Amino acid sequence: MGKTKAGRRERPGRKGWLRRTARIAGGAVAVLLVLAGAGCGAEAIAEKGDGTRHPMPGRLVDVGGHRLHLHCEGPRSGGPTVLLDAGWGESSTTWAGVRSALAARSVRACAYDRAGYAWSEPGPGPRDAGRAADELHTLLERGGETGPFVLTAHSYGGHVVRLLADRHPERVAGMVLVDVSDASGKSDAAIEAGVPLMIGQTRLYGLAARLGLVRWAGGWLLPETTTAPGREHAPVVYGPGSLEAATREAESFLAGTRQVHATERPGAWGDMPVVVIAARAGGPPGTYESLAKLSTRGRYVLADTDEHYVHLARQDLVVGAVMDVVAAARP
Repeated sequence: MGKTKAGRRERPGRKGWLRRTARIAGGAVAVLLVLAGAGCGAEAIAEKGDGTRHPMPGRLVDVGGHRLHLHCEGPRSGGPTVLLDAGWGESSTTWAGVRSALAARSVRACAYDRAGYAWSEPGPGPRDAGRAADELHTLLERGGETGPFVLTAHSYGGHVVRLLADRHPERVAGMVLVDVSDASGKSDAAIEAGVPLMIGQTRLYGLAARLGLVRWAGGWLLPETTTAPGREHAPVVYGPGSLEAATREAESFLAGTRQVHATERPGAWGDMPVVVIAARAGGPPGTYESLAKLSTRGRYVLADTDEHYVHLARQDLVVGAVMDVVAAARP
């Protein structure tokens, strides 16, 4: 503080405080930028070794300009093969428990990563459900896995498998839809209103991943429901590439929903064995029941859990439903 002519101390003026505050804030921003740059640099360096530290458990299959990761367990004989499709923002690791449980029951089960997620390579845009369904069809053709398949999907994965079933019914022996996202009864306007939040969420998580927070502090950031393989390989499973893929899917979420709704018509699934499972906190009453009625052999199941990830909270229920459809689909 300065002194007046009388020797008294005076308080600095408002401008002085503002200048000091600005200098402090500027210094803090500079420090944060330096730390962010260091984090991004460290993450970029660490990513180069992920192929060794986090090797893919399955194999890559070329689907036309990029490759998708496919991980299968169980015997090839006996059919049909179960194909597992993950929800938005998730990968093949979310199905680890279900896949292994089915393999233990002598059922071949395969999970894959959509383009850009986990060990799969990024694909061309837009990343709507229709493009994902076409790539899945190519993956099944070129992957050496014989069909027909029991398509089992969670949340957004329901978009993809339903479009595959509509476009290539000869490849599909049955379906198990686990709390699928588009059976909520929401209007296009309501869905479109939620898209910016989805995009913002994945961009925020993507920034955290690019700063290395997922790699170095993943144990505190990941949900409790994350599977063991998801935690073990978090830098890949929930890394920058996966979050970018989730952002691109969110940008095309409304388009994919419209594609799916265009397939909804009475008798759309004929007599295909179908089980539709919903969490207690699912969509409006009647929506999932109506979905099951698209097949004369459709069955609706209300899971005794509020958890959206029903296949994690009630793995036994989902595995049992898949086994029922497998049995019904066998000659």
